[in-house]
Amino acid sequence: MSTFKRMRNLKNHFWAFIGLEADTTSHGEKIVSAFGGFAGILMVALASGYFVGPADAALMAASMGASAVLLFAMPHGALSQPWQLVGGHVISALVGVTVAKFVPGIMLPGALAVALAIGAMHYLRCIHPPGGATALTAVIGGPAVHALGYHYVLTPVLLNTGIILCTAIGVNYFFPWRRYPAKLGQKKTQHAGTSLTASDISREDLEFALRKMNIYVDVTEQDLEKIYALARKHSLGPHLTPAEIRTGAFYTNGKYGDHWSIYQVIDESGAKDQVIFKIVAGKQRGHSGIMAREKFAQSVQHEVMRNENSWQRAGGN
Repeated sequence: MSTFKRMRNLKNHFWAFIGLEADTTSHGEKIVSAFGGFAGILMVALASGYFVGPADAALMAASMGASAVLLFAMPHGALSQPWQLVGGHVISALVGVTVAKFVPGIMLPGALAVALAIGAMHYLRCIHPPGGATALTAVIGGPAVHALGYHYVLTPVLLNTGIILCTAIGVNYFFPWRRYPAKLGQKKTQHAGTSLTASDISREDLEFALRKMNIYVDVTEQDLEKIYALARKHSLGPHLTPAEIRTGAFYTNGKYGDHWSIYQVIDESGAKDQVIFKIVAGKQRGHSGIMAREKFAQSVQHEVMRNENSWQRAGGN
């Protein structure tokens, strides 16, 4: 392998390690996200300033700023949905105020408030990361916040949560591809006559897979179904015609796991209209065989090409 290829592989591995993925959003999507965040936080800041004064408004709006990222940049995410938003903030606020009242100091109660808020959100199925900041603010927010007591839960936390929730629903409503709440997007898609569930996988299958992973995945079951259905539809696209089979080309059978294989056509010019092939990737790598051209075309999915350590569809389709 050349030095250039080694450097490129190292760079790709580094980008993958730090989580830098390809940008899949349009400029319009980015602008809408930014505008939504501006509108939501402006209203939240005004409400916070009214109830606790300008000096402490920044602290009160901080956790809502994190919520704005989720609601306007990731409106489809599981962590962004209404129950996660409202439940996460309100429950964390209750935890934070309670800890601030009964545990003296700053460092210990601050850590304890965040820890208990995380546990409560887990059990009540309303994990919303900015809730941790809401709990912490109740402890370190200073005299103005402490003076509110449990009123802090209602104003500004519940009030701010309601404001940013209504803003998110209003802003995202005007853009059909931004489904918020996610359930609305699901109903619209179903009314359009499109099924999100592939014929050979069920909701229970997806839930079982998530349980086996034993980690919290920030994606709804509806999104998982749609991702699988679109991927499956793509893999089960039109098969190649016999005339498209050519010597030297590589083809995938489009299957998964141990059934996946890559075939290379060694010769297809014989008088008996047969294809001689070799399996170059997959469980049966190294095996070769002969098959009628028409049957071979039906057995493979599409042509592929080698790209460093992976196989990609030829032509980038």
